[in-house]
Amino acid sequence: MLTKFRKRYAAGAGTIATWLPYLAPALIFYVVFMAWPLLNSLWLSLYTGQAGTGRTFTGLDNFVKLFTVEQYVVRYRGAFAHTLVFFFIHLVVQNGLGILFAVQLTGKKLKAREFYQTMIFIPVTLAVLVTGYLWKLLLNPVWCGPFLEKLHLGFLARPWLGDRFTALISVSLVSCWQWMGIPVMMFVAALRNISDDYFEAASIDGASPAQLFWRIKLPLIKPVAGMVAILTFVNNFNAFDVVFSMENVNGAPNYATDLIGTLFYRVGIAGQHPVGIPDPGMGAAIATITFLVLCLGVIPTLRATQGRD
Repeated sequence: MLTKFRKRYAAGAGTIATWLPYLAPALIFYVVFMAWPLLNSLWLSLYTGQAGTGRTFTGLDNFVKLFTVEQYVVRYRGAFAHTLVFFFIHLVVQNGLGILFAVQLTGKKLKAREFYQTMIFIPVTLAVLVTGYLWKLLLNPVWCGPFLEKLHLGFLARPWLGDRFTALISVSLVSCWQWMGIPVMMFVAALRNISDDYFEAASIDGASPAQLFWRIKLPLIKPVAGMVAILTFVNNFNAFDVVFSMENVNGAPNYATDLIGTLFYRVGIAGQHPVGIPDPGMGAAIATITFLVLCLGVIPTLRATQGRD
């Protein structure tokens, strides 16, 4: 028995010695740039004060303040609700159209396929600050109003970004437009990976294009759809640059476009009005709760979409 254990241990040690040198660089990178900042953020959420003036351990006081002090409750509740709306718009518009475009791009009768793929993916390559500023001009009635009037579309010349009821939707749709190319390419790859045998068998049975999509294509790309949904969820709960470029860090107008990312920036880095002094501990508390929310959303989605059928 002891001899067998030693042989297995030696074999396992040999295996570890073989793959550890290849894994070590990625492991070190992950620990330094991912794991350690996460643990440091969790530790920072238990303190108040700044590094230069000294920090004081307060335990869970930052979390209690976030959900009891009106100054934080109102802003956090609004930012969280806006982030959920931001995410659902992306989930429906960006990912829904992404599947639709991918189905069209993988159709055998489509001409100029490469051209359409390039046009869909070009916005992804542009800087968010550039596209945000350009769309800010396009949505400005003073700047684009005369042009729309010539096209008899004057009813579209309205302050989309200045109206608190349309600002968040406008920013969300611009973000969907820019990042549409990523889910489209992922869905295209998934659809092209489906064997033609399924489609041939369905054609023999007289299946319509709609039945092919709902009964064959959509079920077979479920793992990819789940991964796209997870990436959308994580990215939207960390969104900041699109609001910064089109509105400002206060989520104008009147905090109508305030997201978790902009709230975290104001509280933990820039300092929130009226105090104007950064509170890294409170910012870390917001980041910690966001991390827990992401876990609650990502883990069930992974189990539902990535499991073996």
